[in-house]
Amino acid sequence: MYHVICAASALFQRLAAARFLKGTGALALASLAVLSACRQPFARTAETPVKAMSYNIAAGNNNLNAITDVIRAASPDLVALQEVDARWSNRSNFADQAVLLGEALKMDVRFAYIYRNPPATPGAPPREYGVALLSRFPIVEFNNQMLSRLSTQTAATTPERMPGLLDAVVNVDGVRVRVLNTHLDYRSEPAVRTLQVAEMIELLKSFAGPTLLLGDLNAPPDAPELAPLFSALPDIWRAEFGSGFTFPATEPLRRIDYVLASPHFRTHTASVPSVLASDHRPVVVELRLIR
Repeated sequence: MYHVICAASALFQRLAAARFLKGTGALALASLAVLSACRQPFARTAETPVKAMSYNIAAGNNNLNAITDVIRAASPDLVALQEVDARWSNRSNFADQAVLLGEALKMDVRFAYIYRNPPATPGAPPREYGVALLSRFPIVEFNNQMLSRLSTQTAATTPERMPGLLDAVVNVDGVRVRVLNTHLDYRSEPAVRTLQVAEMIELLKSFAGPTLLLGDLNAPPDAPELAPLFSALPDIWRAEFGSGFTFPATEPLRRIDYVLASPHFRTHTASVPSVLASDHRPVVVELRLIR
């Protein structure tokens, strides 16, 4: 509508100047004022609120309803979940946790498996474990990207390319926002994480628009292997928000769960709710997408 009004004002001025319109002095002055405003930059930049959560749910921690309650209480627009079971084993009653959470919270769902095993019974879907995205915004694109990993399911001693880096695009009021969800290597030796960070940075180069990366990075903010990632996509946490410690949930001593955001976003608030539904606490951030 803004562009239509500006175009109409410009046309009115041209007609008035050509003397096609008579007795329109007041209207001409009004349209001139509108046209002048159209030629100026906006006094304020429009912003769209986006609340995002990153949460390692420890395969439901034997109580998926409690996980659901934690997410519902935070009322996020985007939820990046790590350690999600999809018919994986008895520990989660062979439930498809991503689907169940999406249904309970009425959110769009995408699941990216890291491991895929044969089904528990012939003809059933495969048993999977990985990461998931829940979204109140429409998910318009989705890919399960490859990342180098040192498998926990085999005796492999060298990293190999495996799936499990969730890569989606959501439509936030007409703006395409890329959302990545990752779970990096847990070992104290940083070599695998260093490799994973390099691969994610390379992937980030393929998209210049608004981008969020959420996940369990399994390293503190001062870990050298994370520094290149923070340079490419800044960590939104600031000292004013508190320690940001997320693990272990009972008495958090480390900040290993993150939300990273491109400069298209402004951080409004950030918090770590004091909840015990998982062995991690979630990170919840309120962002403003600068339009």
